[in-house]
Amino acid sequence: MAEHQHGYIHRKDDYLKRLKRIEGQARGLQRMVEEEKYCIDILTQVSAMTKALQAVSIGLLEEHMGHCVVDAARAGEEQGREKVAEATEAIARLIRS
Repeated sequence: MAEHQHGYIHRKDDYLKRLKRIEGQARGLQRMVEEEKYCIDILTQVSAMTKALQAVSIGLLEEHMGHCVVDAARAGEEQGREKVAEATEAIARLIRS
């Protein structure tokens, strides 16, 4: 049996690029606070960073559902149910954050 690969693996470079851009945004936010920039400008950048993180989250969730959950469902009903429950818990965490 082949080793399982995560669903996002074919877009790994895209995700890494996005995460590095988000890392840069975080450093920019730190710099804005250090330089005592206007609070609304900082909040605007926080909002942009939040949206970027949400986009990564949605992409990863879509990859998980389309790959890991589907593969588990094909393997058997119990495995499918476990992956659906896992995805549901992840969605709940995203909603709460």
